[in-house]
Formats: sequence, structure tokens, C-alpha cells
Amino acid sequence: MSTQLRRERHSVTDLKIHLVCVTKYRSSVFVAKSLVLIEESFREVARKMDFQILEFNGEADHIHVLIEYPPKLSVSSIVNALKGVSSRRYGQAGYPKPYGKDALWSPSYFVSSVGGAPIEVLKQYIKNQEKPS
Repeated sequence: MSTQLRRERHSVTDLKIHLVCVTKYRSSVFVAKSLVLIEESFREVARKMDFQILEFNGEADHIHVLIEYPPKLSVSSIVNALKGVSSRRYGQAGYPKPYGKDALWSPSYFVSSVGGAPIEVLKQYIKNQEKPS
């Protein structure tokens, strides 16, 4: 994966996360067409909020997304927007929600920062900086 830096007026960043969202009660409700709808919803939210979906895939009960985002956005605001819009669109399209509930997604999620150098390399780099005399 090549490193594309986000250049803005006062910052240069490379912020990427791996997001995993599971359906309510881990129900197997997704089929190929519904995953396409979820991905389209995610990409529309990304366009409106100014972040990028780099990769998207899913199984019957969860999805994985690789996201690149600006520092002005919090991870929780990104996740809330993605889950809210996709759940609404999923219901509007007539797909079944878990056990007939209103919510498509479990309220929890997994997210991990990705990319960059390993932590030990960064620690060593910082430790080896020249101190002024």
C-alpha cells in the first residue's frame, strides 16, 4: 500500500483505521446485494464528511472497512455516521433487521489504527534524537 499523505492548510497527516462492525446479536442478515448497499452508504457518508473508504468487505454478520480520515474528525463521529446512515438505508430498502428490531448494528465496534512504523522503531527513533547542548 503506497502512502498517500493528506495535505491540508495546517497539517500533513496519514491517519488510517481498520473498522469492524457487527450486526445486532451477531445475526446473519447480509447477502451480496445488501453488502453492496451498505458499501454505497458508507462511501456516500465518506464523501460528505471528507474521508475515504480504502477497502470494504463483509460477511453475513459483520463488515470490515479500511478508512483514511482527516484529524478534524473523531473516530466515534465517523462510526456513528456510517452506522446510522447505513442502518436507515438498509431498512428503507426492505432488508430484514435482526429479530425485527429497529437497529441493524450492535452498538459496539472494533477499531485499530494501521500503517506507519512499528512502535519499537518509533521509540528508538525518538530516543536517538540529538539533544541540544
